[in-house]
Amino acid sequence: MPTQSTAEHLLASLNTLLSGAMPPGAKVLRNAILPEKVPAAGVVILRDGDPGAPEVWLSPPGYYYEHRAEIEVVVDGTPAARDAAFDALRLAIGAALAADRTLGGLCDYITPEAPEPVLLAIDGNEGLKAAVIPVILAYATTDPLL
Repeated sequence: MPTQSTAEHLLASLNTLLSGAMPPGAKVLRNAILPEKVPAAGVVILRDGDPGAPEVWLSPPGYYYEHRAEIEVVVDGTPAARDAAFDALRLAIGAALAADRTLGGLCDYITPEAPEPVLLAIDGNEGLKAAVIPVILAYATTDPLL
């Protein structure tokens, strides 16, 4: 009996990959609420997302998913500092994904999509810069629950 489902194994591996790739001081979380204080280097939150409807094979039984996870990137600071921190995080995420598109062979391929940055107004602050980076994890499993 496996100790983790295929989806959980992939998401945990993606979280580990992201954690090891961030610039010093950046924080990586999974399925967390945005912290009250965003570190100067920023925060990255991996969201499990939606596996979507699988393509089903009948013989032998199999399920092929294009699981859409989301990587939230949030930075704080002056406009110039937050732009630089945001770009550093985006580059770190891009380099990490490009270096291991299969998460060590756990999935067929990881495809990131371009972020759409937004500015979030915060009282008493110059605001946060944030974006969601959709990431498609393509993988197959023998059972949707395994």
